[in-house]
Amino acid sequence: MSRGTRKTRNEVIWLAQARRAGRGRLRPRKPKGPSVAMLVIGGVLMGAGLGWFGPDLAQRFQSSWREVASPVAGDKLSARFGFCHVGGGADCVVDGDTFWFRGEKIRVMDIDAPETHGPRCAQEAALGARATQRLQQLMNAGPFSLESGDRETDRYGRALRVVTRGGQSIGEMLVAEGLAREWDGARHPWC
Repeated sequence: MSRGTRKTRNEVIWLAQARRAGRGRLRPRKPKGPSVAMLVIGGVLMGAGLGWFGPDLAQRFQSSWREVASPVAGDKLSARFGFCHVGGGADCVVDGDTFWFRGEKIRVMDIDAPETHGPRCAQEAALGARATQRLQQLMNAGPFSLESGDRETDRYGRALRVVTRGGQSIGEMLVAEGLAREWDGARHPWC
C-alpha cells in the first residue's frame, strides 16, 4: 500500500465487519448537515423579512421600546413570561395575540396576529414566530394593565383584553412594527 491510501486500524476493522455482514465495501456514513434546500429557504425567508421591514426596523423598535419602558401608576400586573410549548396555564405566550396569565388564557382583543399553529404558508409561519417572540418581549418589559372591552370572552372561551403599558396598547405596538394588524372582527389571510 502506498502511504496516501493506508487505512487506519478502525477502518480495516469496520470494512471486515461490513464484509461479514454482506455489505461489501461500504463506507461509514458521514453525518449530514442542513440540506442545501433548507439553507436556501432559510436565506430567502431571512432576506424577505429584512426587505419587508426595511432599514427603519431598528428605529421602530427603539420608538416602541421608549413607550414600553415608561409604565404608569395603574400598571400593576407583571409576570415572567416564557413560551407555551404544550397546554398552558403558567405565564407564557402562545402566539402573537394569545397568552396565559395567572391560569387564564387571554386573547389580545385589539389585534390579529399571524397563525403559528397551522399557518397557511411559510411567510405566515415566519411572521407569526416573530410576532410571538415580540409579544413575549413586550410582556416581560415591565408592569402592564389588562382592560376589558365590549365582550368578556371569545367563542373559544379565552378572556378578551386590551393589554396596555403606560396607557399605550401593546397590540398597537405590534401593529406599528408590522407584526399584527388591527382586529376588524374578521380574520384575513396572511399569505
